[in-house]
Amino acid sequence: MATLPNPLPRLASLGLQLPPGALVDATDDGAWHEPLLWLADGPAAPGDWATLRRTAPAVGLLPVVLDVGAGHGGPELWELMPAEMSYPGDHDAEEVLEEFWDECAEEDADWPGLLDTERTDAATGLEDTATDPESVASDVVDSLLDGRAPLKDPRLALVPARRSADIPTAIGWLGPANHENDTGRLSAVLRSWEDRFGIRTVALGFDTLLVSVAAPPTTLAEAEALAAEHFAFCPDNIWQGSDTTLTAYAEHQLLNQPAWHFWWD
Repeated sequence: MATLPNPLPRLASLGLQLPPGALVDATDDGAWHEPLLWLADGPAAPGDWATLRRTAPAVGLLPVVLDVGAGHGGPELWELMPAEMSYPGDHDAEEVLEEFWDECAEEDADWPGLLDTERTDAATGLEDTATDPESVASDVVDSLLDGRAPLKDPRLALVPARRSADIPTAIGWLGPANHENDTGRLSAVLRSWEDRFGIRTVALGFDTLLVSVAAPPTTLAEAEALAAEHFAFCPDNIWQGSDTTLTAYAEHQLLNQPAWHFWWD
């Protein structure tokens, strides 16, 4: 994956006010040649993410919350594979979604009624929102850190990435491996959602992803079009969720919702 120079080796000289923590360079096949991320030693608290979001991007780093307490340990145990990831900018998000849709539709025979029609064109999104994506992200992260979300042990991390959508790919995250093992393709879709819906990647677990959403769909038609994208991106959200049709998923999980959660089995 093409990246900017990694500032993590110079972290101590960058002037960031950080709690105690350590650099992580462990990958699936041994130590990486340079650090993949910085991880705090202790749990994150409300306000921590927003503080780093104001300062870290200027030195080439982006904050994200990592859940290290969900039974899979921390990122040093997640079998990260950065060398296997492609560059998100090399993929067209619509083409990626179409390929995923076709694959998932073939497997959907056991779920009658889920897919009533072919996937519609990508949802247009709301580009002229007055809501600041960073403010929404800060609010969502604070809600994750004050006990209102099922994160077991949330830790603040810093990742060298160009944009929020690239965070999973930059660290070689393999959470969606049973669906797609090149996370660069998923980051291409996240980039599209970043542009259209003002999303920010705010939290990662071993196989979970949570994004904040500054401009969610506000009509059921828009939400249903987006639900098809979500199904292609993460079919387990539908197949193993409580909303087993795209319409129900759109109404309950997407319409006017400030955060989207993804989980791959």
